[in-house]
Amino acid sequence: MGAISQAHADVWRFALIGDTPYSNYERAELPKMLDAIADSQVEFVAHIGDIKSGKDRCDDSLFADRHNLFNASRVPFVYVPGDNEWSDCDRVSNGSYDPQERLNKLRSLFWRDAQSLGQKKLALERPAGNYPEHTRFRLGPVLFVTLNVPGGNNNWGLTSQPSPEFLTRNPIVLAWLKDNFDLARREKLAAIVLLFQANPAFPHFNQGFGHHGYRDFLELLRQETAQFTGQVVAVHGDTHMSRIDHPLRDKQGRPMNNFVRVETFGYPMMGWTRGIIDTESPSLLRFETHPWPPKQP
Repeated sequence: MGAISQAHADVWRFALIGDTPYSNYERAELPKMLDAIADSQVEFVAHIGDIKSGKDRCDDSLFADRHNLFNASRVPFVYVPGDNEWSDCDRVSNGSYDPQERLNKLRSLFWRDAQSLGQKKLALERPAGNYPEHTRFRLGPVLFVTLNVPGGNNNWGLTSQPSPEFLTRNPIVLAWLKDNFDLARREKLAAIVLLFQANPAFPHFNQGFGHHGYRDFLELLRQETAQFTGQVVAVHGDTHMSRIDHPLRDKQGRPMNNFVRVETFGYPMMGWTRGIIDTESPSLLRFETHPWPPKQP
C-alpha cells in the first residue's frame, strides 16, 4: 500500500482544499496558495472535487489547465472528482457533454497511473476495475481513502428511479468503503479519513429521510463507524462552508463521538484546512482553518 513514512516521526501534516478555482481571481491565486501550503511542510494536498464553477464549460482545455496546475504542486497532490467536472457536464452551459464520457476523460488524464499528481509523487493503491479515482494510502497510523461520491444527489438523477450510472457506480463505492474499514480494523489503524466531494446531508439522514443518492452510503458509514474503535473523518466540500463538527448520529439519535466531518473552504471563500496527526495527542487528529489570502498581522 502507498505510505508516507518518517523515521521516528510522530507528527504529520496534510492540507485539504475543494470547490476551487471557480473564477479568474481564484485561478490566479491558487498557485500562490499551493506554494504557501508547500512552505508549511505538509506531506500532501488533497482536493476533494469541483475544480471549476458549475456554469463553466467542461472542455478538454479546462481539464488540461487544471491538470497542469495540480501537477505543479511542490508536494504530492491527490484529487477526487466533483459533480461540476463530470455529472453536471450535460448542462447546456457546460457544453452538453455526456457525463460518463467526461468522467472517462478525467480518468485518462488525472488517474492514469498509481501515483498522485505533483512534482513529488505519492504511491497510491487502487482497486481492480475501472474506477481509478478510488485510491488509498497511509500516513503514519491513518488510512486515507478517496471515493467518487459527487454532489447533486450522487448522480441519482431527477426522477424517483436512479440513473443507470448510479446503479453501476454506487455498489463499487460501497464495496470500496467496506474494504477499507476492514483493512483499517485488520491492521489496527488509529483512524480512517474518507475524501469525497458531496455533502451527503447528515441532518436529513439522522432524521430518517436521507437523500436517495446518499442513503446507502450513510447507512454503511454509520454501521462501519460504530464497529471501528478508532477515529473516522469524512472530508467533503460541495456546500462551500468551512466547518469541523460531529454531524453523524447513531440509530438512537446520539452523536457518534468518534466521527468528525471536515468541510473545506469553497467559493467565494478561498482557503485551506490543515490536518495534523499527532500520535502523542489524545485526539490524534486535529484541524486548523487557514483563509486565503492570509490576514496580515
